[in-house]
Amino acid sequence: MPPTDRDELIVILDFGSQYGQLIARRVREQKVYCEIVPFDADPARILERKPKGIILSGGPASVYAPNAPRISADLLRAGVPVLGICYGMQLGSLLLGGSVKPARAREYGFTRLRIRDDRHLFHTFPDETTVWSSHGDHVSEVSADFEVLADTENCPLAAVRHRTLPFYGVQFHPEVAHTPLGGQLIRNFLHHVCGCQGTWRMGSYIQQAVDDIRRQVGDGRVVCGLSGGVDSSVVAALIDRAIGNRLTCIFVDNGLLRKGEARHVARVFSENFQFRFVLAEAGERFLS
Repeated sequence: MPPTDRDELIVILDFGSQYGQLIARRVREQKVYCEIVPFDADPARILERKPKGIILSGGPASVYAPNAPRISADLLRAGVPVLGICYGMQLGSLLLGGSVKPARAREYGFTRLRIRDDRHLFHTFPDETTVWSSHGDHVSEVSADFEVLADTENCPLAAVRHRTLPFYGVQFHPEVAHTPLGGQLIRNFLHHVCGCQGTWRMGSYIQQAVDDIRRQVGDGRVVCGLSGGVDSSVVAALIDRAIGNRLTCIFVDNGLLRKGEARHVARVFSENFQFRFVLAEAGERFLS
């Protein structure tokens, strides 16, 4: 039986990274399903879902700062492959016996990365490549259980791997376009480390979401607050596909929209969907 979406789940723990959604996009480009969850999500709930891998995002904090976001080291010892990116690498290395300190020189922008181990994350990589860095701290020391996979001029531990646990860390950002081979690194993690086959498609997610909505709503009806933006429009489209005219969408014109926007939204949704569309003209009420 081919794997389903849930068989190939990648969980992204978000530490406040500006690139969190971009990490998810890169994973989905490899045809692997993923979800972003807060860093403080219950580890037991995460492991119950049997993810194929976990990615620790970057973040603006310093791991040694008071109240810095943390995870339980048990999550790193659960046998699930983990990729730590920037802050995620620092946190994972710290929890597994390493040290994190301010770097002697902040790395920001294009950086030359020297590959010391072309297996695992860097399979098929050249000896050197360009990566995008954005960090003031770095992993200054790791335990004897680690091996170094790559370095830069200012960061001797730019990529590491634990010898006995499936933990990998990179100090740079493979998810951004400024790291030309970043997609290949993420692919290597997903396929060579996590064992994903890449069978997921957006269409299968849409069908899953529609089925979930039908189960939840049953014979009932739904009211949706529609703004015309991406989030509420996608929600409305999915619910429309699931239950059709049992959905009522309400769009409120508060008087501060772009000229003609309310009528444009009303026309688009009235002409292309089954649901009942209500335009609430509340500009005078709102402004007064």
